[in-house]
Amino acid sequence: MQCSKVTRKYQVTIPKEVRDHVEIRAGEVVMVEPLDKTKIVIKRFPKEKDPLSILVGRKQAFKDHIPVGEIEERLEER
Repeated sequence: MQCSKVTRKYQVTIPKEVRDHVEIRAGEVVMVEPLDKTKIVIKRFPKEKDPLSILVGRKQAFKDHIPVGEIEERLEER
């Protein structure tokens, strides 16, 4: 397991071994989500070779579709 220190600006560096393993690149957008008081999950957004196909509706953006109502419920719970 790799360790990183949280900076004063609350930034964390992803260790090189982890970056190489998941093939993450500089500039990619990630989602940070708490699991509980001691665990945090970092999820990356899938890179799309043809983003236009999503915009015109030929392809779904994500495999796991979450209905808008469920997202609103989750936000209200916070």
